[in-house]
Amino acid sequence: MRDDPKLDPMLDTDRPEAGDDIHALFHGAPKSTEFRKLRKRLVQQVREATETFGMIRPGDKWLVCLSGGKDSYTLLAVLHELQWRGLLPVELLACNLDQGQPGFPATVLPEFLTKMGVPHRIEYQDTYSIVVDKVPQGRTYCALCSRLRRGNLYRIAREEGCTSVVLGHHRDDMLETFFMNLFHGGRLATMPPKLLNEEGDLTVLRPLAFVAEADCEKFARAMNYPVIPCDLCGSQDGLQRQQVKGILDEWERRTPGRRNVMFKALMNARPSHLVDPKLFDFAGLWPSAPSEGEAAQAQPDAGSIDSNSSEIPRLR
Repeated sequence: MRDDPKLDPMLDTDRPEAGDDIHALFHGAPKSTEFRKLRKRLVQQVREATETFGMIRPGDKWLVCLSGGKDSYTLLAVLHELQWRGLLPVELLACNLDQGQPGFPATVLPEFLTKMGVPHRIEYQDTYSIVVDKVPQGRTYCALCSRLRRGNLYRIAREEGCTSVVLGHHRDDMLETFFMNLFHGGRLATMPPKLLNEEGDLTVLRPLAFVAEADCEKFARAMNYPVIPCDLCGSQDGLQRQQVKGILDEWERRTPGRRNVMFKALMNARPSHLVDPKLFDFAGLWPSAPSEGEAAQAQPDAGSIDSNSSEIPRLR
């Protein structure tokens, strides 16, 4: 995305004081030029997404959903940096929903958030048992698990007086969802960067919309955040998403930059060049009728000869 010069003075991490008073989430950050560029790129891309899709309304309260994965840690850190720099005038509340998955390290996130001084709420709801009971053996848990998680997050957001539920989906998640819908759902759709829930009282925001998954991984690894794996339920093998991810990885390997080009296409839809009559009025598309003056001008006099024509008029 664009390199916004307005951000440069705010993101000058070479200044001596930058590492002394920055948010605790960035304490111990690497001093390398590579990491500084990565951090600056992440902040620029998140800020651009919030501006492009109109996510910020000053004074709002955001419920920042934290799974413990690399993406949500990146989201949390970048949002707090933007807030710390005065570029995100909203209140942030981190939230982890412990869904009772076997082996989930329940103490990792509360200890981390407390140590970092991040306001948070930890909620325990055993949706895992419900999913195991309802989903047939051999099927993946993700769809039902996601619905139950979303319902609980909406409830928590309302209880906490939040106006938005903020998720850590990034550019690659959106691309994968687009191709899953294309290949398996028969529709052109993906995760929107901003969505109003069915009840109309909460917005769902995805500020990492312009961020590459690889950058989230590099950032979380460099910061040594306590990442929790997302496959504790054992239901990830053979997922359609993993298959699509493999296809995109291969395309990217063959043609570096392909993901960026495809994401730009998601932002450059042309309904008149698709085939959905609900998006474009093909039935009403006809040439406009010429006016009387245009019609007369278009019809040459029967006795005249076009000087530019090589055709010889037929003699009567």
